[in-house]
Amino acid sequence: MSVEQRLAELGVTLPEAPAPAANYVPFVRVGDLVHISGQISRTEAGLITGKLGADLDVAAGAEAAKACAIAILAQVKAACGGDLSRIVRAVKLVGFVNSTADFTDQPKVINGASDFLVAVLGDAGRHARSAVSAASLPLGVAVEIEAIFQVR
Repeated sequence: MSVEQRLAELGVTLPEAPAPAANYVPFVRVGDLVHISGQISRTEAGLITGKLGADLDVAAGAEAAKACAIAILAQVKAACGGDLSRIVRAVKLVGFVNSTADFTDQPKVINGASDFLVAVLGDAGRHARSAVSAASLPLGVAVEIEAIFQVR
């Protein structure tokens, strides 16, 4: 099953790749690796904001992380000229969770992105990962994730 078919099966339509909000590019390709700039938690309805451990629970944080993963795939699609079949594998995610000092479930939050990538890409979606706390994130978003993908 193609990546596009898996997305359709999951009821997910990729948005247009979000434009950068400052002086950076959304992705850089070096050889067969695509480095995706941090994607913030956002849906068609707007930004997903809040602090884990105060405003949001783990389930809401995982949904915010999934939103980041959807934006990441949109960037990978743009980097591959619109052809998601060029993805070889997800290599690494670095997830930042806007959380209180005593919140310790950052990995459970970032699982929202990891689980989504495995659902869409199968074993090619398994990746190395970091999940860290942040005292705050741009625009007050709940999650920001950057990624590296190997492509053909």
